[in-house]
Amino acid sequence: MEEESGEELGSDRSSPKDFHFYHMDLYDSEDRLQLFPEESTRMRKEEVEAEMARQSTGTGDGKPQRHLREEVEELVHLYGLEDDHELGDEFVDENMPIMGVSEYPIYGMKRRDPAREQRDWRLRGEAAEAEDLGFGGWGSAGQCQDLREVYRYTHGRASEEYECYVIPEEEDEEEAADVFCVTCKTPIRAFQKVFDEHKEHEVIPLNEALESAKDEIHKNMYKLEKQIIDMENFANHLEEVFITVEENFGKQEQNFESHYNEILETLAQKYEEKIQALGEKKKEKLEALYGQLVSCGENLDTCKELMETIEEMCHEEKVDFIKDAVAMADRLGKFLKTKTDVEISAQPDFEDQTLDFSDVEQLMGSINTIPAPSAPVINPQAPNSATGSSVRVCWSLYSDDTVESYQLSYRPVQDSSPGKDQAEFTVTIKETYCSVTDLVPNTQYEFWVTAHNRAGPSPPSERAVYVTAPSPPIIKTKEIRSCEEAVLICWESGNLNPVDSYTVELTQAESPEASGVTESVVGIPTCESLVQLQPGQSYIIYVRALNMGGPSVRSKPATVHTIGSYFRLNKDTCHPWLTISQDGLTILRSERSTPTREPPPSDTHFTRCVAVMGNLIPVQGHHYWEVEVNEHLDYTVGVAFEDVPKQEDLGANCLSWCMRHTFTSSRHKYEFLHNGTTPDIRITVPPKKIGILLDYENSKLSFFNVDLSQHLYTFSCQLHKFVHPCFSLEKPGCLKIHNGISMPKHVTFY
Repeated sequence: MEEESGEELGSDRSSPKDFHFYHMDLYDSEDRLQLFPEESTRMRKEEVEAEMARQSTGTGDGKPQRHLREEVEELVHLYGLEDDHELGDEFVDENMPIMGVSEYPIYGMKRRDPAREQRDWRLRGEAAEAEDLGFGGWGSAGQCQDLREVYRYTHGRASEEYECYVIPEEEDEEEAADVFCVTCKTPIRAFQKVFDEHKEHEVIPLNEALESAKDEIHKNMYKLEKQIIDMENFANHLEEVFITVEENFGKQEQNFESHYNEILETLAQKYEEKIQALGEKKKEKLEALYGQLVSCGENLDTCKELMETIEEMCHEEKVDFIKDAVAMADRLGKFLKTKTDVEISAQPDFEDQTLDFSDVEQLMGSINTIPAPSAPVINPQAPNSATGSSVRVCWSLYSDDTVESYQLSYRPVQDSSPGKDQAEFTVTIKETYCSVTDLVPNTQYEFWVTAHNRAGPSPPSERAVYVTAPSPPIIKTKEIRSCEEAVLICWESGNLNPVDSYTVELTQAESPEASGVTESVVGIPTCESLVQLQPGQSYIIYVRALNMGGPSVRSKPATVHTIGSYFRLNKDTCHPWLTISQDGLTILRSERSTPTREPPPSDTHFTRCVAVMGNLIPVQGHHYWEVEVNEHLDYTVGVAFEDVPKQEDLGANCLSWCMRHTFTSSRHKYEFLHNGTTPDIRITVPPKKIGILLDYENSKLSFFNVDLSQHLYTFSCQLHKFVHPCFSLEKPGCLKIHNGISMPKHVTFY
């Protein structure tokens, strides 16, 4: 239809379908496309006016030449363009060029307007009628179309309010890529794999490549997040180291200042002592010299006086001279006998004052002496840091102390006997960690550490309690019960002290990686666990005990099979007259004379009925086992609740469902007992092996003759809780149980 419309309108180049009009607000003013330069606009205007004048005069109907505005308005009314835009004065002005759409540059893009396209179809049909109505002077339909497009451009698209320009139409989009070339690492189209250069390359679906790229991005993001976390942790550690170094240097500065102040105080004290000693020496010498000087002056005065007295005596008369001379002679004799000290008592030379700075030197040396380290900080025990006989202890220093060695001390944590001192052990190491060995499993030890250097030991750290890993548990292989969907495992702890939890590890026996763990059940609080398994498989099971120190080594393995239901007889319920074989699957009542007195009543084992119960796994579903019997033997087989009365016969109450066989004088009697009643059923062929099917889903219990693949009877039971197999021998003989076997094909659910 588009080709037909193109022929009717003149040419595809002039068709308005090749145009798109876009709002000019999407572009800047300087980026707008100049469709009509001023020169071409003016020339085109003149050509259009001349063409209009020729056509208006060439109609031959004598109509006066109309104004361009009126004719355009009439054409708009004729072609039904009023709904596009209301006619206004801005339709044509003296500066607005009028040109055909055919002369517009064609760019091959348009905005589809369904309403306008429908109207265009109508206008194309009316174009031919325009000539009949007197408008043939306007030319062909293409020219009318030109005027319509001019109107749309000038009036509806080129107004000041809604400017637009023509955008070239893009080529048809290429076919989307649907595969990914792994070799070139680029998306391609499928046919390029066959004909292009990608022929020999490896390609994968695009969705698969997308998922692979997403996974790779997620992995890289995970690595990046991990790296960010590591860098943040490293930055935090650097910050802690920065703060520690700053604090340590601050302490060192305070230490230096304290030492230097002490040295200055010591020097000042020595100075004062020396000055005081020199003053005392000076005073002592000066006082001695002054005393000598005074004594010498006194002696000199005495001599002068004697000389003067003697001279006076020489001028006296003889008689007087003789009298005075005798007295003077005595006086002179006494004076001359007096010893005069003419030696200097204190020499002027200074004594060599030796200064003792040994204590100052000691103080100066102490500045460079390494101080004793501070107390280490022992770390709490990390998970999985211990074995059953060893533990790894770590500690750290929050300072830049110089440490030559560490001394780690430990001892077992005291129990209920406070007066009993535990032996202490000491280990000397150089690292900030130590693996202590030869310890007792699942035992708590307290540790403390001191740091040592030349200055001495540090204060001891605070004490931390570490615990060794537990001993491995011991699986009770004889108490393992299983069915096609699960296994119930029991074990002994193997530790005197309690542990935190247990872990069960399973490995498929047929797996080529039998040593690896295919499944683990963790956080088991007790010494048994019910584990869901796949039917028809064989598993090797291990158990570990866990505490704060870590897991124990594996226990000894146990093998289980999920083929049928497997159980053993419960010896705790066994009547004293019965004997259970070592494998727990055969019941024997001997030929010896039985005691006349029955055993005393009990709530755990049978006393009146000579019976025993089996330990069936507490799992709903289907359980099947077989009992090998003697056709001349009196026996009872069936199921019962765990709390069935042990003083009553099996089947005599509402808590048991049983099949009983009695043989008397070549006659076989079979009863299917529940609550003391039995249906009237005749069995012609005595079974030698009885199959028993317990169906929890349908609450039914069925009996089969295995050798004949014959259904015997089915109970509809009210099983409000789990039941267990039960077996009874009324006369000497034995019953052999076959379990852990697949359900035969003849066994159906009745």
